[in-house]
Parts: sequence; structure tokens; C-alpha cells
Amino acid sequence: MSGTSIIVDSEAVPEVASFGIRAFTTTRATGSFGVATTEPVRDVMSRWDALRRELRTGGPRFATAAQVHGTRVLVHHGEWQGWLRGDDADGHVAAERGTALAVTVADCVPVFLAHPAGAIALLHSGWRGTATRIVERGIEGLTQRGFPASEIRVHTGPAICGKCYEVSADVYAQLTGTNPGKPTTVDLRALIADHARAAGVIHITTSPSCTRCDNDRFYSHRAGDLGRQLGVMIADA
Repeated sequence: MSGTSIIVDSEAVPEVASFGIRAFTTTRATGSFGVATTEPVRDVMSRWDALRRELRTGGPRFATAAQVHGTRVLVHHGEWQGWLRGDDADGHVAAERGTALAVTVADCVPVFLAHPAGAIALLHSGWRGTATRIVERGIEGLTQRGFPASEIRVHTGPAICGKCYEVSADVYAQLTGTNPGKPTTVDLRALIADHARAAGVIHITTSPSCTRCDNDRFYSHRAGDLGRQLGVMIADA
């Protein structure tokens, strides 16, 4: 992103660029997209509006949802225009080009899925979504529409790393099936990659960025930040 782009800084997913797909995670430099801060809501919403205008060059649709740390994935078709905010969902699938997708994150994992034909999915996967394997729902959303898992690219974006993310013994057991009997660190992105691999995905990449280690660049819930960055994806029409 350059020129008059709203995106001052972002971490891109270069592996999908050759498919005509833009995928990236915003950073602190662009500003927060969450409304639970002391920043005036009008300023946050103006950021959303500017991003939507920018993404409109790739298609007329922009999909978001009220995220609830679940496994519901919305499937979007091409019969509408504008900004859709769905209810109670943590993922999106768009089999047709021209629909921009966005999820808010700050330690949770933005999971980008792409097929060379331009079908995409974007997921928000915290520990609950990872434990219930939301990545499998995203993969199914594509395979059920004719895009084989072996051809899908999966990328896990900036999120809290396995060295920084300590969870209770109960949460660790829900994630791994093993109870360590004490708080233990866990790597959500590694687990998501394992789940994707088990579902038949071959091409898997992981961001080197940790929202906690790199807190000067990214918002981190564990670091006490109220701000939220976005994972964003669109297959240009």
C-alpha cells in the first residue's frame, strides 16, 4: 500500500499476491479498528470507512462480523454490495472475487486461506477457536465449493507466540488433550498448522511476528492494549 493509502504500515502475505489476492495485517501505525478505547468512535469509524473505500478498487463488497470466539463461518456470495456486518461469527468464506474480508485481532490469530483461482477465507482464531478447530470450518467452506485442500494456501498472521502465551492447565488440555497440571505456554499458530495439515493442506506459512514481543508494532491484549488491528483479505475482481 502506498500513496494516499489509509494503511500506513502492514504485514503482507506475499505468498498469495500472484493469485491477485491482497492479504495483510494492519499495525499500530495505522491506528486501532476497535471501539473499546478512549479514542472517539468517529475517529475509529472514519478509519474503517477509509479502508473500505480503498478496498473498493478490488470489488464492491466488504464483510465483517461480530466476533464471539466461536466456529461459525459466514459464506458470502456476489449478489450484494456495500458493508455487511454479520452476527456472531469468527470467519468468512468468499468463493467469488470482489469481496473484501476483515477480522479484528490483538493476540488472537488471523488465519488467511487462499486458492489460486481467487477463492478466499479469513478466520479469527483465539484459544477457543483453535480448540474447536475453526480452521477446519474455513477449509471445508472452500473444499465444499470445489477447491481441493491440497491446493489451498494457509497463512497464520501476527499473533502472540508460543513463548509468550501462557494458559491455564484446563485451557492447555482443551487445546492439546493433555493436562500439564499447571499453567503452561502454548503455540496457537503451530496447533492451527497441525489442524490444517490434518485436513489435507500442504502449503502452510507462519508470520514471524509476535504481538507481545513486537508490541511496539502491534496491539496486544496480554500487554494491556485496548486497540485492535485488522486481518484483511480480498481477491481483486
